Amino acid sequence: MIRLSKSVFGDVSIKDEPEDFVVNEIANNGTLLETDAQIDCKKLVADGDGEKKFSVFVMQKRNWNTAQALKEVARRLGRGMKSVGFAGTKDRRAITTQLCSIYGASPEQLMRLSIKDIKINCACLSAAPIRLGELKGNNFKVRVNGLPEREIRLEYKYGVFPNYFGEQRFGMRKNNSDVGIMLLKGDMEGAALAFLTDTQNESDEEAVGARNRLKSEMDFKAALSYFPRRLKYERSMIDYLSKYNGNYANALRKLPRQLLMMFVHSVEDRIFNSVVERRVVEGPVEPVRGEMVCLSDDYGFPDYKQIARYESGTGFPVANLIGYDTKEISGYELEEMEKLGIELSDFKVVGMPEINCKGSYRAIFSPYRGLSWNDVEKEMRFSLPAGGYATVFLNEFFGMREAT
Repeated sequence: MIRLSKSVFGDVSIKDEPEDFVVNEIANNGTLLETDAQIDCKKLVADGDGEKKFSVFVMQKRNWNTAQALKEVARRLGRGMKSVGFAGTKDRRAITTQLCSIYGASPEQLMRLSIKDIKINCACLSAAPIRLGELKGNNFKVRVNGLPEREIRLEYKYGVFPNYFGEQRFGMRKNNSDVGIMLLKGDMEGAALAFLTDTQNESDEEAVGARNRLKSEMDFKAALSYFPRRLKYERSMIDYLSKYNGNYANALRKLPRQLLMMFVHSVEDRIFNSVVERRVVEGPVEPVRGEMVCLSDDYGFPDYKQIARYESGTGFPVANLIGYDTKEISGYELEEMEKLGIELSDFKVVGMPEINCKGSYRAIFSPYRGLSWNDVEKEMRFSLPAGGYATVFLNEFFGMREAT
């Protein structure tokens, strides 16, 4: 369950049950991958030359995160995680659909799979895999619980809202960016021990005890006997350090690269969120002459392939996701970096080049479209661009704005 900000709407929540939060991916061609829908998979695959060694498929899941679901799909088909691809990650506590691919397995094999709470809605051959970012966005259907009996009127079906990164980017213990800063500074020991022993915001008493004991004793071999089995990532690092004590860089490499990248990305996200906050307070929402903007795609969402300096017309103001190749940095971004003690060059990580961050852009205000409300079911429906957070949008709606 996620509680939203208290407001005139009262203390409301989402995700009490997976069925409360339905996320359907919007494919690059604009097709909505609706729940339980029979879709012509060939329409989702771009024509290309070469032998069709990949199977593209729409995966529907409940109570699985994307990585775990695809790992199980690959395992059932005798493949490894390197064989799979996906356009975007999806929530675990939800019902979701998304476009994926796998190398070396047939559409027929996929359609015959029987995995609890995972369903393959369609599959077809392709000459190319699905890659991260190959989607327009996501359509959300969210049941809002705890609402008082009062009318909710939607003034605008289309608009924009502050494009903050959601809290989940910063981890359950909210220390992702702290670990990321240590990685950027080349402090592999500090990063590893922060991941293993930091108890701030740790809610599980058994985990708190294990982390504190390891911090006090620093005996990795002994820690294997008492660290909770469910903390698989921590245990994989501890197991390595029990054999190669002091090799913190390679111990960190026992974590999935995606998780290591998330630590570094959370530093970018932290700086970006500060920029958004400043813009919300000081304004304006509209682009300012001379600043960088991105234009709209054919769906009305930001197109980050079209970045330009604003002169007139329309566009979404953008800020940097800081990286080693960032060309122009604002005074405020520089101020935030100085607070964190990092420089642009730090995003080329010494001793761990696989997590280098080049940098990119993100819209300061995100568009939403198709906003609707079902008063009987207490459900809100809307679409956001890829990378947009439904929890952030809902907090803006229920936490900061009174219905008119």
